[in-house]
Amino acid sequence: MLRGKDRRKGSLHNDVIKRTRWRLTAQYSALLLLFLGLFAAAAYSLFQQSARSERENKLNALLDDELRFVQENYGNMRANQFNDKKDNSFEIGADQAFYYWVDQQGSLVLGNESQSGIRSQALRALEGWGARDDKPRKVKLETQSRLFFRDHDGQQEERTSFLVASRELTAAGRNIGTLYVGVDISAQEEMLRTAALVLGGLTLLFAVACVFVSHLMSKRAMIPIAQSLARQREFVADASHELRTPLSVLMSSIETLGMRRQAAPNENEDEDRFETRTLGYMKDEVKGMTRLVGDLLYLARSDSGAEQLQLTQFDLRASAERTLHGLAPLFEAKQILHDLDAPDKLLVYGDEQRLLQLLVILVDNAVKYSPSGTLVRVKLAEEKQRGHRVLAIAVIDQGIGIPAEEQEKIFERFYREDKTRSRHLGGHGLGLAIAKRIAAACGGTIQVASRLGQGSAFIVRIPISA
Repeated sequence: MLRGKDRRKGSLHNDVIKRTRWRLTAQYSALLLLFLGLFAAAAYSLFQQSARSERENKLNALLDDELRFVQENYGNMRANQFNDKKDNSFEIGADQAFYYWVDQQGSLVLGNESQSGIRSQALRALEGWGARDDKPRKVKLETQSRLFFRDHDGQQEERTSFLVASRELTAAGRNIGTLYVGVDISAQEEMLRTAALVLGGLTLLFAVACVFVSHLMSKRAMIPIAQSLARQREFVADASHELRTPLSVLMSSIETLGMRRQAAPNENEDEDRFETRTLGYMKDEVKGMTRLVGDLLYLARSDSGAEQLQLTQFDLRASAERTLHGLAPLFEAKQILHDLDAPDKLLVYGDEQRLLQLLVILVDNAVKYSPSGTLVRVKLAEEKQRGHRVLAIAVIDQGIGIPAEEQEKIFERFYREDKTRSRHLGGHGLGLAIAKRIAAACGGTIQVASRLGQGSAFIVRIPISA
């Protein structure tokens, strides 16, 4: 069975509106996501800068307190009043990880830390610092943690971040060393990581909301365009209907005049030939306009979704033979040979009228652009594609061919490669556009393979059921 049976096919204008709406959605989303990303980055940067500034201010305050205490008690230290207990001279604060007083020779004079086992690491990390008044720096030291266990009873060491600042120590007008103070900033870094995850999650959530809002905005923006296209479709359909009646009257009048001329021929043969020739021209033009109106009406109905497939089971081989027999005057007018290559019986379930209309369009196009005495071949076959049955219709000619750069454009409405030649041959540039619409309505595709001077092959593939 042809795909999409008993339902209206998506029209071309709907496809255009959908593609445009999705492009607008992508553009709106990209713009909103850009602003959202900038906002998230700025918020995180401000939060990080605020946390860092708070840590540095706190560290500098601790360092100033320690520096003032050492300088105030330096005289007592010289009198050896602290002697063996100098490491306990200062009680380390709750917010402080360690402090070290290092003399000019690099020896530890005084120090203490809140966690055991980090003194040697810290002193190695501080080597070469000297007296500094610049910004605090971050160091990583290994500390023991009981949060992780190795072999059930072993302690795992983890690297902890510390923020360290230094000041030059002076007493009695001379340099007596450098004071280093460090604070544990692992909790603040963990807080920053958590903030980054939360901010990332919120950004993702708002990104989804941005896409949804963008889709609604694009849908609202397309309403006037959709209304305008609907009015255009109605105009084309109404104009086509209005034109069909006067064209039918004109055609009937011309045929009546022709019959009257045959019944009562003019005594003046030259005048009679002139009138006959004029009536013939008028008849051809009216036929051309009638075909054009019919094509426009079909496209208008197809665009509006009003065109429905009339599905029946029929023998495509027999129908194609009758159709080609009816086109005999077309072949004879240009002395074109034709050949039908098809199975003896090819049962399909589909819209017979539309499939035969598609075949007529392709054959008519092949004859128009083929020189006299050449062959037009029509092939009908059943193929297998990925386990599915596919009806293949091919029309092959030995005509002038189509340039490679024009092969995608020939299915556009009113497109003609050589406009002068096409008008002379009676084309309006709608035939192949209609063929493409019929193939699409049946769920299939149409392709062309052509070389200049070597002819063209139009191949239609339509899925069918068993």
